[in-house]
Amino acid sequence: MSGSGGSSLTLTEGAVLGLLVRRPRHGFALAREFTPGSRIGRVLTVRRPLVYRALNALEGRGLVVSGEPESTPLGPSRSPKQVTAAGREAFDGWLATPVRHVRDVRLELLLKLALLDDLGRSMRPLLEAQRRALAPVHEALTDSGPAGSGFDALLGIWRTETTSAVMRFLDEAIRRHCDRPSELG
Repeated sequence: MSGSGGSSLTLTEGAVLGLLVRRPRHGFALAREFTPGSRIGRVLTVRRPLVYRALNALEGRGLVVSGEPESTPLGPSRSPKQVTAAGREAFDGWLATPVRHVRDVRLELLLKLALLDDLGRSMRPLLEAQRRALAPVHEALTDSGPAGSGFDALLGIWRTETTSAVMRFLDEAIRRHCDRPSELG
């Protein structure tokens, strides 16, 4: 599954890179970041084997490298993973790309916003880019109104209302969370 922002990173790969940009760590520690009660896990829950699969894929593409093995009293030695320059570039591109579909806001956009916040980066550029990306869809839906009858009409109402709610969310997020002095840089 590719990210919807035109990147070759999956959601899990993007999240793993973001967590590694913050600081190198081994797979087991990364997997804990995706548990339901964790900050990232509240948006995207991923089972440990899938975190390791993402790490292996990233390493295979040269976006992540293994550091020196560290011994631990809890089990076998572990090698912390680090992001390469190519990995950082791929992550930054993925992070800055708005989602293409309203349905991707719940997972991908919120994940990107959480990672931006974790990294101490401004959310404003992504929120504004996301608003620009979805504005034509919103305008087309609100201008035409729901068409058809029966289920088609209900689906049209769903799409219009969902898109309107996302646009209100983006407006409020820009207004409320990006007008802080720390966000204006």
